[in-house]
Amino acid sequence: MRHRLAAKAATPEEAAASMVALHGTDPATVFLSAGARLAAPGPEPVERALYTDRTLVRMTGMRRTVFVVPAELVPVVHCSSTLAIARKERKSLLKVFGEGGWDEARFADVEASVLRVLAEVGEATAAELGALEPRLREQVKVAVGKPYEGTVSVGSRLLSLMAMDGALVRCGRSSGTWISGHHRWGLGPELAGLPVPDAQAELVRRWLAAFGPGTEADVKWWTGWTLGDVRRALTAAGAAAVELDEGVGYVLPDDLEEVAEPEPWAALLPALDPTPMGWQARDWYLPPEHRAELFDRSGNVGPTVWWDGRVVGGWAQRADGEVVWRLLADVGAEAAAAVESEAAGLAAWLGGIKVTPRFRTPLERELSAL
Repeated sequence: MRHRLAAKAATPEEAAASMVALHGTDPATVFLSAGARLAAPGPEPVERALYTDRTLVRMTGMRRTVFVVPAELVPVVHCSSTLAIARKERKSLLKVFGEGGWDEARFADVEASVLRVLAEVGEATAAELGALEPRLREQVKVAVGKPYEGTVSVGSRLLSLMAMDGALVRCGRSSGTWISGHHRWGLGPELAGLPVPDAQAELVRRWLAAFGPGTEADVKWWTGWTLGDVRRALTAAGAAAVELDEGVGYVLPDDLEEVAEPEPWAALLPALDPTPMGWQARDWYLPPEHRAELFDRSGNVGPTVWWDGRVVGGWAQRADGEVVWRLLADVGAEAAAAVESEAAGLAAWLGGIKVTPRFRTPLERELSAL
């Protein structure tokens, strides 16, 4: 497979770029995914890139998922994917809050107020913004009469929408350690406007460079676009068709040469790592009989153990922070020794921090309770 984790990146930016983007729904995933691909030990380089240098940016992107992407890729993700999601989200916002007296003019007035506040204070948490602009704290009931009825605040939806529009950016951790999901909001930088077809073609080029060969179905699933958008982007990217076991696949036109097999490598990758989440069709690296133990019911992958380009098990942390793992296939003594070494390295990298995945899977729950 293309992701040769034995070749470590020098910087978090290189690690993220090699995967196009890192999944950021679970804050710990960003650090663990980058850490698995970095030569430098510890989470400090990733924190610096996210919060000091701002060379990595957390944003809503493909499939309405939160990703961390290199700063130079933000306009591509924004124009290819996020803006379309923002339009749908704004319609949903107006529908949800419309019965409570909210309309486009009222939302626009609050948005303008938030921008004025942030221009004055620089950065603020959602709670701080709610104190400075009380209308953000107004609430409405949603799904009334249904089992999942709940209460939603204006701020919980509007601030995220403003970030999708590019007006705001998640710019810093507000409290806790690097596993904390609390962040601060700031004014978004001016973004280059790209034609949607150009942005989509560039994103597909990046995906093919990292994940190719892949099928139309893989690209459609990863991007969340329509099949028509995917086909136009593949054509614009100059993708070359190749034969795969799954059918027709695509690679970049300069990527048609045979690739030498890498040396066997082991890795412990976190929940939602971009490698196992890179394709829709997974049988070629993940035996179907292992999925029930390694995925939750929504299709989120848990922590996985890899050997020689395939998923061979899973891992977790016990209550005391010890890293434990289990092989789901007989891969031999060499592989087991390599996995043990990776587990020891991960424990040292974590430095006593206990990570519990946001989306828990059967094997992770079982191992963590041992």
